[in-house]
Amino acid sequence: MKVLLVEDELKLGEYIKKGLTEAGFIVDHQLTGLDGYHALMTEEFSVILMDVMLPDVSGFELVRNYRAAGKHTPVLFLTAKDDLSDKIKGIEIGGDDYLTKPFAFAELIVRMKSLLRRANQADYQSTIMQIADLKMDIGKRTVHRGDKPIKLTAKEFSLLQFLLERRGEVLPRSIIASQVWDMNFENDTNVIDVAIRRLRIKIDDDHDAKLIHTVRGMGYRLEAVDTALDSKPSHEAGNV
Repeated sequence: MKVLLVEDELKLGEYIKKGLTEAGFIVDHQLTGLDGYHALMTEEFSVILMDVMLPDVSGFELVRNYRAAGKHTPVLFLTAKDDLSDKIKGIEIGGDDYLTKPFAFAELIVRMKSLLRRANQADYQSTIMQIADLKMDIGKRTVHRGDKPIKLTAKEFSLLQFLLERRGEVLPRSIIASQVWDMNFENDTNVIDVAIRRLRIKIDDDHDAKLIHTVRGMGYRLEAVDTALDSKPSHEAGNV
């Protein structure tokens, strides 16, 4: 599998490249944001390792533009910044995971394999999931509400897919964090709330019938008010 590593610290980049090569990956190491972006847009990769603080352009900006171009390859941010605001920003612009420097190489491998596993599962699925007038085609990576297409980031797509798979259930923030981000968030972190809010804007804001509901003190639930429209009739909608 081919990995793009965009990391301006030469010594760290060489260390990561050497370890990944020994683990069986093919690694393209770029030292600048512009070179990394050129590689992003002209080549295909299985996973992207993106430093945030590059000398010429922010890794966040590169990934934002990459997602805007309709690209869905998993992105793992490598960053020395561990502020909550940076974590939220990384999620908002389409990052799939992040790893704070310094990190253990074994943890990097585990996180990469997790991203690859989820991406490969999506590649082989062609399931169409639906609730009310919201339809997701997992194979084609498309989402529609009625006849209107909805553009989602890779992380928003994964979040909505998880909500659809567990529709009708009340999902605590901790479960969403572990299943969608494959990590544990601190109890006082509002990363999940931010991600849900952004997804809700795209899914519900232009519609009278709301599908994403907050269950106070417990978590979130995806459910149609009119269960007759729900393709999973075993769940009955409740008031929120």
